[in-house]
Amino acid sequence: MKLSQSIRTPVFVLILALIVPCSSAKAQITHDVSHEEALKIILAAKEKAEASNILVNIAVVDAGANLKAFLRMDESFLGSIDVAIKKAKTARYFDIDTGELGKLTQPGGIIYNIEHSNEGLITFPGGLPIKNKDGRIIGAIGVSGGTITQDRAIAKTGAQSIIE
Repeated sequence: MKLSQSIRTPVFVLILALIVPCSSAKAQITHDVSHEEALKIILAAKEKAEASNILVNIAVVDAGANLKAFLRMDESFLGSIDVAIKKAKTARYFDIDTGELGKLTQPGGIIYNIEHSNEGLITFPGGLPIKNKDGRIIGAIGVSGGTITQDRAIAKTGAQSIIE
């Protein structure tokens, strides 16, 4: 089907009108945790774990929930590797403390069984969004190996290390 000249011109103008503002807008720019920040977060969390004599795995994901940095402390649980990564991803997927998300996933909760989505989520404490100094979420941290209270405290230390 051939478009007549009288139809082609308005269609071209409409397409151009839609493309130009999008290309000049900054909507596609992401705010992401840098590798320097990720390392600082990991090391702060590691120091907190060592000071508490707790062996943990620590994962930092970027704004897209991709693994950015990881540390497995010597002799920490092997099973906690996956849990730490999933805590970080879960915190970023939903931009929420995984412990708070867990309250919504209990039987009768508004998102009961959501932990079975996204190749498995972790909905208990130890995962936190990471915010920059402007309050923008730039990634997330997940910690696993201690109790859920210890994991959350270690994650909080790591997450706050880049804004202090």
